[in-house]
Amino acid sequence: MNREDLKMAAKGSANDIADDDLEPLADETARQAQRVVAAYAEDADECRMLLSMLGIGPSSRGE
Repeated sequence: MNREDLKMAAKGSANDIADDDLEPLADETARQAQRVVAAYAEDADECRMLLSMLGIGPSSRGE
């Protein structure tokens, strides 16, 4: 996946799921997902962006 793919994915589509329909991840699941994203991210900025897009960034988990 390149940066253009990420930009296109961030735009969304007509099949987007409403925020009300989403359930929070278990803490352990979120931590595992964070590790996978960090392992594949090219740098810290990309890691932060991807975590934020997935809703599992450090600031979103503390709320």
